[in-house]
Amino acid sequence: MIKHIVMWKLQEFAEGKSKEENAKVIKEGLESLINKIDTLKAIEVGININETAQAFDIVLYSEFDTVEGLDVYQNHPEHLKVAGFVRSVVSERVVADYEV
Repeated sequence: MIKHIVMWKLQEFAEGKSKEENAKVIKEGLESLINKIDTLKAIEVGININETAQAFDIVLYSEFDTVEGLDVYQNHPEHLKVAGFVRSVVSERVVADYEV
């Protein structure tokens, strides 16, 4: 199993919306992918409640059977739509992929 975890810091204001509004758009967009991409086995998107400077604003946790399944997800047209919006509102990103 492959676990794919991404955390983002969002711009305070982007695409005509506040950071909080954009976090909700990202959450809804990513969570909708579970019904659109067969290789996506599990997904959880959380909006941060920790207000320290070190905290990221939103986190994605997802699972795939194989690295190839993760690749299918990352290149799927529905994911690319969501990812395009995410890139337009993000100021910082970190990622980790690992096998269990």
